[in-house]
Amino acid sequence: MGVEKNGGTRLFSVSGHIKRPGVYELPHSIGLTQIIYDVCGGMRDDSKPLKMVIPGGSSTPVLKADEIDVLCTIEAMRDAGSMLGTGGAIVMEEGVCAVRAATNLAKFYAHESCGQCTPCREGAGWLAAVLSRIEHGEGQDSDIDLLKQVADRIEGNTICALGDAAAWPVQAFIKKFRGEFEAHMGGKGCPHEPDTWRPVYTEPDEVLQAGLA
Repeated sequence: MGVEKNGGTRLFSVSGHIKRPGVYELPHSIGLTQIIYDVCGGMRDDSKPLKMVIPGGSSTPVLKADEIDVLCTIEAMRDAGSMLGTGGAIVMEEGVCAVRAATNLAKFYAHESCGQCTPCREGAGWLAAVLSRIEHGEGQDSDIDLLKQVADRIEGNTICALGDAAAWPVQAFIKKFRGEFEAHMGGKGCPHEPDTWRPVYTEPDEVLQAGLA
């Protein structure tokens, strides 16, 4: 089962806007498209097409809907610009705000930082704080490049991989959905309906305040 260099099966945990979320044991020869549409039954609301997928866990770079025709192997995901990671796929439909999704992830990693490494301790808080103010229409045009600069300086500069895990989603969301970040500027706030997606994880304001301190 599987393919060369990726033999056997893997457990895939698929969540999000799909008809049949769950944990599935599948061969590595399966594609991400097959997992979403054949194994998991497709999008939960047929009127809302797929927008993006985080393929291997929350730290792995997001893929847009036109990038999911990829085998679920380490090499194929790497070539697609993401990672297979833990096989924890998060599927999101049209209407989900990319900035809100990135903010939710950044808050989680800011909370999880142990504080030992300065780039992660300070940088993760900054990422969460700047993303939060962009989402709420308080961002400045320079904030997008600031986010990338902070993420780039965290990546590869920490003892453990949590710093990388905080940086990679921000880098990918900016690269893939920069237009959505720009749409939040000028006091406009989120252009999406507020009820299209609710963050599962929320963090006390102290983390955001610390990030801007």
